[in-house]
Amino acid sequence: MHIFKDTKYDFLRWRVHALVASWLVILAGVAVLMTKGIPRGVEFAGGTVVIEKFNQPVTVQQVRAALDRYYPGGGSDSVVQSYGEVTQQQIMIRVPQVGGEAGQSLSGTADQVENALRQANLGNFQRQGTEIVGPTVGRELTRQGLWATALSLLGILIYLAFRFQFSFGVGAVIATIHDLLITMAFLAFFRYDMTLNVIAAILTMTGYSTNDTIVIFDRIRENMRSMRRDSLRDIINASVNQTLGRTIIVSGTALLTALALFFFGGDVLHGFAFTMVVGIITGTYSSVFIAAAIVSFWRGKSPTRAAAHAPAMAGSGAAAKSSGAPSRAPQMPQRKSTKPQKKARAS
Repeated sequence: MHIFKDTKYDFLRWRVHALVASWLVILAGVAVLMTKGIPRGVEFAGGTVVIEKFNQPVTVQQVRAALDRYYPGGGSDSVVQSYGEVTQQQIMIRVPQVGGEAGQSLSGTADQVENALRQANLGNFQRQGTEIVGPTVGRELTRQGLWATALSLLGILIYLAFRFQFSFGVGAVIATIHDLLITMAFLAFFRYDMTLNVIAAILTMTGYSTNDTIVIFDRIRENMRSMRRDSLRDIINASVNQTLGRTIIVSGTALLTALALFFFGGDVLHGFAFTMVVGIITGTYSSVFIAAAIVSFWRGKSPTRAAAHAPAMAGSGAAAKSSGAPSRAPQMPQRKSTKPQKKARAS
């Protein structure tokens, strides 16, 4: 299936603009992270999540007021939001305080939340689910998530440096780090919680982006053999154009799936789907503009490896044809006779 035929877009023309735009988004994300931070889910921050289903309409403000008045220590650090469909009348309450990490005291916080709701006379309700994570488990999950990300980046660098060239590995790793920073910036902009689902989406997006980058790099390597007389800039542009149709088809289908999860997957999958949407768009963008641009900056205007080892006679022959000079057929050296010549007889 061919979407584009014989495209000749100059993608490297916009490499500086792409890098500047990426830096602006990353710096804005860093500013938000330093000032407001990023909300952490119960898996990393530790806490208790209670989902209650009411038999009458109850607003989020009423539940928050009940926690502020009757919950021990107040509900200033609590998160209250609607859960599921509006007709189901479910409220999710997350409080950071937890009891001891052993025995039956783990359920004490959930019981305190329900007592506060009863004292506020918000009607009858029934607990639909509870999730409790202690602070020790949260710190362990944070450490494991950071190690998983760092080791995946190191593995990408080693594989691409061995499979292609070191400059290609550096370009892919920088593009992957770029995707992580951009995704974290958008999570901070829209205040999505950092949960295990989001971490899974980030790692999935990292593999997806790397695979797209490897496809482009593989075509660049093939064209470096067949386009030995062209510059590296022309080779990279030709390679990106040749894989453009495949990139659009694969990214488009994956994006449609992520959008379906975002709109119809429910609140539980909202963070995962949002991270996938941002990751797919950012990964495709970085594969085309960032990774290839890093390789072009790294290698500069140096000739490709295939061109550097090309035979010189082929070039001289091509130069002679292009100059229009007549080419002479090579002459075979004449053999000298070793026999003495006979003298002519006198008549």
